[in-house]
Parts: sequence; C-alpha cells; structure tokens
Amino acid sequence: MNKEELIQKLSSLEWEDFEVKAAKSELPKSVWETVSAFSNTSGGWIVLGVKEKGKEFEIIGVDNAEKLEQDFLNTLRGTKFNVFVDTKQEIYQIEDKIVLAFYIPVHKNKPVYYNNQTNTYIRRGSSDQRATREEIDSMLRDRAFGTKTAELAPDTNRDSLNNTSLNRYRDYMSRFNPNASYNRFDETEFLNKLRIMEKGKCTFAGLLMFGNRDVIEKYFADFRIDLLEIPGTSYSDAKQRYTFRIEEHENLWEYYFECFARLKQKVDIQFSLTAEGFGQELSSGLESIREALVNMLMHADYFSSGCPRVRIFTSHIEFYNPGGLPKPFEELKGKDMSLPRNPILAKLFRMVKLAENAGFGFDKIDENWKAYNSTVPDYQIEFDSVIVDFKLESHAPELGDKLGDKLGDKLGDNQLKILSEIEKDNTISITKLSKVIGISTTAIENNISKLKTAGYLKRSGSAKSGYWVIINKV
Repeated sequence: MNKEELIQKLSSLEWEDFEVKAAKSELPKSVWETVSAFSNTSGGWIVLGVKEKGKEFEIIGVDNAEKLEQDFLNTLRGTKFNVFVDTKQEIYQIEDKIVLAFYIPVHKNKPVYYNNQTNTYIRRGSSDQRATREEIDSMLRDRAFGTKTAELAPDTNRDSLNNTSLNRYRDYMSRFNPNASYNRFDETEFLNKLRIMEKGKCTFAGLLMFGNRDVIEKYFADFRIDLLEIPGTSYSDAKQRYTFRIEEHENLWEYYFECFARLKQKVDIQFSLTAEGFGQELSSGLESIREALVNMLMHADYFSSGCPRVRIFTSHIEFYNPGGLPKPFEELKGKDMSLPRNPILAKLFRMVKLAENAGFGFDKIDENWKAYNSTVPDYQIEFDSVIVDFKLESHAPELGDKLGDKLGDKLGDNQLKILSEIEKDNTISITKLSKVIGISTTAIENNISKLKTAGYLKRSGSAKSGYWVIINKV
C-alpha cells in the first residue's frame, strides 16, 4: 500500500481490510482483536496514527514510531498469540505526521487468538467480532482441510451402504467412463480402491456419498441438500416462500440426480447422440450449472450446522455452500489450484466424469455461463461460506448499457445491480440495498468495497448526509 492508496482508504466510507487506530503514544488493546480478526478472515491493514470520529478521520501521527513498531512486532513474535503472526510494515510521513501501517495476512493455521481461545476474532464488514464456538470449530476443521471426511465412521460396515445407490454409481461409471480400471474390480476391491471403505468401515465421505440415510444421520443429524424454487426475484417480492422443495433422499449420489433434474429445467438444452449411442444434453449453461452443483457437493463442510442449498428464483439461481475456501478466492482462481475439502468425494465425482481433474472449476463455470447467458456468475465469499449466483436471463440493468461493455464484463451481477440502484437513488442505504437486491448487508458491503477499489464508485460527504458517486460513466 503506497501513500496515495492510504489516503484513498481514509476517504472511503467502509472497508473490510483496513482498520485505523489512534495509538498516539502506545498500542491500544483493541489492536490485538484486529490482528486476530485479519488473521482469521481475509487479511488486512492496521494503521496507527489515525483517529476516527464517527465516519470522519484525522491524521494525528504517532509520537515514537520506532518504539511502537518494535512493541507491535515483538508482541506478534512473542507468546501472546497462539501462533507466530507474520506481517509487513510501512511508514508514511503525511505533512509533519508519522503514520505506521502493518499488513496482517490470512493465517494458514486458524484460529489465531491471543491469551486464550475465547479471544478469537473474525472480520465482519468493517468491524471485529468475537468468533462463536461454531466458527472456532469451523476453523479447526479447516486446519485439517481435506482430511476430515477421509476419517473412518465408527460402527459402520458394508450394510451401512445403500445397494441401489452403489449399483447405480457403478453402472454410471461403466457407461460414462468405460476405460476406468475400477470397472474391472469386484465389489470389495472397488470399495477399498476408491476409499469408500477402509478396514471394514466406511469413510465419512463414502458414507455421505452412498450410505443409507438412517446411518448417515447418526453422524450428520441434519443431513440434507436443500433445493427450493421461489416465485420471485427475492424473498421480499415472492408471494409465497416456495413452490417446490426437494424431498429427503438417501445420500449425496441420489441428491445429485434429483437436484440436477430440477436445475436443467431452467436452461435451454439440445440433445444429440454420442458415438456409443448414448443421448447427451448439449448446453454451455447446463455445463456451468452442473459444475456449480458438483462443486457444492464436493466442497461443502458437512460437519457444519449449515447445509448446502440451491435457491431457484425467477431471475437467478443461487448455490450456497457452507464452509470457507482454503486460500483466497483470487489465488485459487488464478492458479486453478486443486485443494478439495473432501478429496474422496472429489475423486468419486471425477471418476464418473462429473468433475474436472484439477482446480475448483471457477473458470469453467464462468466461461460456460458467459457463453450461454453473456453474464458471469457473482461470487460472494464469506468467512464460513461461499455463494455462487447465476443470472438466469439477460436482465442487465439500464446502467449496464450506460457504463459500456467493458464494465459489464468486469463486474458481477450483484455489483451491476448495486450500481443500478444507486443510479436511481444516490442516497440509498446499505440496508435498503440489501432488501432490494436480496443479499445480506455483509455481501452488499463486500461488493461496494470492490466497486470502490476498482474505481467505479466513491462516497461523497458523511455517512448520514453524504451520497454515492458513480465513476467511469460513458
């Protein structure tokens, strides 16, 4: 962060990756809460020497920059925190004032806390909040990312698996991946080679994929994949809560087919025959939707209290996946990294050609949906969840035309909606934006932050009497 970026941050209304502290002569106790929050969420800057007055900021500088810097760094390297917290630091001189800035990256060994585990914080919008027990447990599971569902489920055996589901899977593999060596194995070897079972017990992944529901519920009490069809663009304009809700099914394999059957009704498809004489459905939109569905089933945190959910609105389809990402979204997308939360489930879907061999499939989802719909799905990345939102039809807001094709290509659907609503009312509040667009206030704040960073939006005036200004109009 350079001096100009610092000044721009100070003139912004809301941020999730930036926190100022007065710290005139000593470090405030709240600075450790922010260190914990940034380490546990998405990283961010702590700036010392800036005083906050409501939504206004005053650069007051620090008295002894060298001492404050050493006190801060020595604490991070000492025993106050449960892990070593790395950082990089900058020093700025603005007029005759000295300002210190420390960047705290997201930590690979979360939860990060000071003194004791109750002092675990996460970042929500522009504030630090004490993590709940469930959120701490989620972070501890994330430390074992890729291993939890590979563990053995106690007191399970071959009878814990559903014969119909297992036979259906093997038949599907023989048809769509006939060259796979697993087709030649007898049942025992098949189950062990794919790690559905080990040492006579089911892995949690094998149980989730093929188990009998009554056995699954012994370990996952609220096991379900939720799919609802809602007669409106959001809950606020829907005349009833839903017109269809998927029934309970035995396991993930059965849920996949039921969900896919409902989803493919929402996109245009063409039929053709393969060289082997099998019917196939051709549609880039269907490919994108299927990838999102499989992604959700592969990467969900099934030990979480939430459940994977698909909501089909009249104007968009939303996939909600409990469980955060193992690395920042940009890094996963840019490097196409393969870090599945549930690697056994990922392999099971790959072996029947329902998932790619590498990465999270973000590029494939984006490219196929853009080819089908001329839009790119909107990703809402939270601390403990991921939402992928597909626009169903070309409902591009009028503002999309005003800002040109370049803007539409770069921004997601919800960001365009935010700009469209601001075009209508430049004093609109975040709460009202949340209600109109149908996403959480946190998601609104995250998208506004991205719009500001990208140079499409800024705030003029105070929080109460100010207004939004859209930049880059054509």
